[in-house]
Amino acid sequence: MPVRACNESSGILAPVPLVFLPGMMCDVRLYTPQLVAFSPWRSVVFSPVSGADSMAELARQILATAPPRFALAGLSMGGIVAMELVRQAPERIAGLALLDTNPLAEVEEVAARRVGQLARVAAGELKAVMREDMKPHYLTSGPRRNQILDLCLEMALALGPEVFVRQSHALRIRPDQTETLRAFRAPALILCGEDDALCPRSRHELMAELMPQADFYVIPGAGHLPTLEQPDLTTRYLEQWLTQIDLEDGTNDHSTCY
Repeated sequence: MPVRACNESSGILAPVPLVFLPGMMCDVRLYTPQLVAFSPWRSVVFSPVSGADSMAELARQILATAPPRFALAGLSMGGIVAMELVRQAPERIAGLALLDTNPLAEVEEVAARRVGQLARVAAGELKAVMREDMKPHYLTSGPRRNQILDLCLEMALALGPEVFVRQSHALRIRPDQTETLRAFRAPALILCGEDDALCPRSRHELMAELMPQADFYVIPGAGHLPTLEQPDLTTRYLEQWLTQIDLEDGTNDHSTCY
């Protein structure tokens, strides 16, 4: 049975642990503003999504080391992996935040485009693929755009071509998760950058329909990476969601002190 830690002197339940999952070819730096905001008062875990070439195996790896029960936030590919965690172990997920992601299986057009990208990466062109094929679609215009794009490239090159291949394969064969979301009942948050060109607003509206309990916000001045483009507003919405989880999870039968 999942349990929650409590403060020994007061008996008050500690905040629910938070697990962050990154987007494709991103590392912990994707969530730097949120880690700074939440880590002083909540257990925060960053889990890479780079160690397997299927969503099912990535989810199993994360569940093997995650807290017994936790709030789960994923951006882009991280959101897709998060949905698979919910499918495999819904009882362990106290709340779900999905940022700039997609619950549907990959369409043929995108899958076909990955074939060319994989060939180029195998030929040693990871940097060129990130710079030419991927980075231009990540962000909206703004004074920090080039700085964030440079960070995206640094994260991708640090992860390397093997991770690109594994993640591309996992995305290409991913399942549709609409029924997974339809069955989810815990607090949920859906965030979408207003100018996201990779995961359009329509995908997020679909997720909001599947989870009527979810709060849904469109973030102005952001594209695909609102955690970096609009960190203060993104953090504020996440904080509201986490507060709801702490309040609701503290009243559940499985949330007992140990």
